[in-house]
Amino acid sequence: MAELGLEERVARLEGRVEGFEGRFDSLERRIDALDQKVDRFREELAARIDGTNSRIDSLDQRLSGRIDALDQKVSKQFIWLVGIQVAVLLAVVGALIGR
Repeated sequence: MAELGLEERVARLEGRVEGFEGRFDSLERRIDALDQKVDRFREELAARIDGTNSRIDSLDQRLSGRIDALDQKVSKQFIWLVGIQVAVLLAVVGALIGR
């Protein structure tokens, strides 16, 4: 193989550099597309998380309301139970005193 002249070597290098530039531009476009895709995914995920948080808040409010209602119901039942026990105790004491 004959020695290449300086101009031929420079031309060959310029051609290779131009090839790399094209590849670099293509790679840069692909990276930009991936970056946009990641941004869209983040926005979608944030929206889904916000929706899930809203649903959790709604369920929390409903559950709190149900727990409060059950607490009131149990409190009323406890008061009735104590009242019945006091009435039975008074009846027993009255029966023992009346003998």
